[in-house]
Amino acid sequence: MYDLGPHLDDVAVAAGTNILLKGPPLTGKRRLALETLAAGSRRGDNAVVVTARDCAERVRDDYGTILGGTDDAGLAVVDAVSDQIGSAGADGQRPKYSAAPTDMTGITVKFAEFVQSNDGDDGVARMRVLVDSVSSLLMYSPLQTVFRSLHVFTARVENAGSLGLYIAESTAHDEDAMDSLEALFDGSISVDDAERATLSLPGVANRTIDVSRLSPRRRR
Repeated sequence: MYDLGPHLDDVAVAAGTNILLKGPPLTGKRRLALETLAAGSRRGDNAVVVTARDCAERVRDDYGTILGGTDDAGLAVVDAVSDQIGSAGADGQRPKYSAAPTDMTGITVKFAEFVQSNDGDDGVARMRVLVDSVSSLLMYSPLQTVFRSLHVFTARVENAGSLGLYIAESTAHDEDAMDSLEALFDGSISVDDAERATLSLPGVANRTIDVSRLSPRRRR
């Protein structure tokens, strides 16, 4: 089981669960997702962020802040931003770089490398994965292309017994697109403008939680 952290009442979901984290812009979805990854890092879970919005350096700085210091606790990042703006370095153990947000194949391959490296001599380590964001990917590629790639992501998360979180701006897509995306996931967390998170998760009684205490208003 993976608990989602004290900010979400320590609700727990089964290993292999994929969750869509959706809501309007500036309602704190990214912070909420990073807090959920951090709750695992504090317990020794591995964490991977696939970012099509911020560079790896920004993601790791923000994660270190959430953890209460500069240590990002070994966060692994697939960065689909830096190469496009000419600031990517060489692939390392933790930052790996895809050519661009349009390079869905490259993003998937880099992510698969992290999943494979998560297999140790003692078996598969616990891992939490964040894709930030589905909406960013849809800015560069058609829905069908993103859907196929996310299907690979969710299958890998499920097979590895990990936890997957996927951010989407609900107001950026029409109803048909959102319905198609939601079919990929086991459940959802919906955040509204009043900073309330409504949980619709497998094996969990539906509930709404106030998440305004996480940080000042108007967060991403």
